[in-house]
Amino acid sequence: MFEIFTQPNYPNAAIGIESETVTAVSLSKDGQNRYSINRASAVEVPKGLLRPAFSETNISAPQEFRVILEEAVTSAGLLGQKKWSVSLPSNAARTAIITVENDKDLKNNLAEVIDWKSEQSFGCPAAEMRLSYFPISNDREGRLRFFAAAVKLTVLDEYETIFEDFGWQAGLILPRAVAETRWILSEGEEVDSLLISSQSDGFVALLLRRGEPRVVRSVSCTVNEIEDEVYRLLMYYNDRFADSPDGVRLSRLLLIGGELVPQQIIAVCREALGKAATILRAEDVGLRLPNEALDFEGLAAPAGLASLAFR
Repeated sequence: MFEIFTQPNYPNAAIGIESETVTAVSLSKDGQNRYSINRASAVEVPKGLLRPAFSETNISAPQEFRVILEEAVTSAGLLGQKKWSVSLPSNAARTAIITVENDKDLKNNLAEVIDWKSEQSFGCPAAEMRLSYFPISNDREGRLRFFAAAVKLTVLDEYETIFEDFGWQAGLILPRAVAETRWILSEGEEVDSLLISSQSDGFVALLLRRGEPRVVRSVSCTVNEIEDEVYRLLMYYNDRFADSPDGVRLSRLLLIGGELVPQQIIAVCREALGKAATILRAEDVGLRLPNEALDFEGLAAPAGLASLAFR
């Protein structure tokens, strides 16, 4: 399971930042794995104000973006909140599974090896990134594996400078897609779950088995190419994972993004795997929405982070 999702003392309030919308939300817990929205507000971001990218400037007008953030938290009744978790646009970060040879002498220089591997994966010197990595189960050959997420320090500074202006403490900052995986964690269940989260130039996909990422993909494609790319992804899954000796199969899909049409993805899944998977809704993952004005797609990332307060 993601270690970061089990750490204590996260706030029950979070902000989700996307190129088109900023969402502020706070949660309460109704029962075991059931959550309700306490307060929430979504504010549109003017076109061109936020251009999420890994290596380039994200915020074209910081003062204008500051106003958008303030409007979101004020409208949600959370202006007095000082501790936040934050989800950044997926394009602003990169994720990967890092594999390291399990050498007996590795312990003394593991961090350096992971830094080097991350540089190869993310195309950026480790000293220029905030790099977070979490151990997951070894691969079939016994090699060590780590789930890694990276944000360039220059990009992170754009956002954190504005947070500091408000006096906020943003203790947990994660890419949107990683935050959304909170809703498909199923550590004790014998199922595979797949998140497909759209972004401006395609989608991010994370396959989880027993609460751990097994496949991480960032796919660049047009809207018209999404179905073909999802089909290729599912065929890869079918080749690599479907014949698992323990009988675990893909049975749950979480789709985030208006470009992902559930019925079309179900049809692609049936064609690739020979069976349909269940498309998860907010109620299926334990999140109760107060009204139709708030949609799960916009809330999934920040609400996922806010729910960590109750683990």
